[in-house]
Amino acid sequence: MRGETLDLPDGEPRAYALFAHDTDAAARIARVLVRAGTAVLRTSTVDDLERAAGRLRERYAAPTLLIGHAAGGAAVLAAAARIPEVRAVVTIGAPAEHPGPVGVPLLVLHSPVDEVVGIENARRIFDAARHPRSFVALDGADHQLSDPADADFAATMIATWASRYLPEAPAPARPQEGSVVVTETGDHAYQQRIVAGRHVLTADEPRPVGDDTGPGPYDLLLASLGACTSMTLRMYAQRKDLPLTKATVQLRHSRVYAEDCATCETQVGRIDRIERNIHLAGDLDDEQRHALLEIADKCPVHRTLSAEIAIDTALDGWP
Repeated sequence: MRGETLDLPDGEPRAYALFAHDTDAAARIARVLVRAGTAVLRTSTVDDLERAAGRLRERYAAPTLLIGHAAGGAAVLAAAARIPEVRAVVTIGAPAEHPGPVGVPLLVLHSPVDEVVGIENARRIFDAARHPRSFVALDGADHQLSDPADADFAATMIATWASRYLPEAPAPARPQEGSVVVTETGDHAYQQRIVAGRHVLTADEPRPVGDDTGPGPYDLLLASLGACTSMTLRMYAQRKDLPLTKATVQLRHSRVYAEDCATCETQVGRIDRIERNIHLAGDLDDEQRHALLEIADKCPVHRTLSAEIAIDTALDGWP
């Protein structure tokens, strides 16, 4: 419907949320909830939330979480009792128009320096609610949460708090072995969400190009080689019963002129160079250290990077 935006997670949603009063801050908060598995319907119309909930119920599932910003906060407080599936309610900078018991867990977020809706409104809403109820101060934030950092903080608080009251997330499908999925988060210009099996990582470009919210692509490449090297050394030391107490691998990537590389086949232009320095702690003799140095070059990632690599690229869903 016009004035509504539905944000869906990649897989089956664990729950649906209805967000009243669509703003830039609402979009940022929705993205965090979506990454946690909750679908979010953002609506700019706050005077008929029951119909919006009904449309969700008919097409997908009824909302179990209501979130309202500013006037939308007052609207979700009023609508909560009339949407039976609701399990939790969140207000952000909401006016206390008709505060009263909500009947479900309530989270109140408000800035102490809100110049549009004073902090006393949060007190009235909080005092009128029954337990369980929680309050989070958005220190230094303006009414619209126009600073992305304030919106991100609110999003993290909401996602963490709501997880106690929403249905359990469906078990993810078993990932294909050796498969990694990288997706733009939309929160920062170049920030990426990396899913490797059951592990989730963040990647970004360093400042000033990106926002430095995670390691860069070459950092991750070096980390892969370093981790593989250290693991290979440990496996060898265990198999040979060597007194290796700790291995530390330091790596650096650079571009150098091919003519400066005496062992490289390429002699024209520039080549990629990775410097790897390995520190071995333990009561190791020279022969054992030499054996470990040789085995470092046999780690699988080292072999992959040193061998010919074929990268096949295709557009998903396009012949």
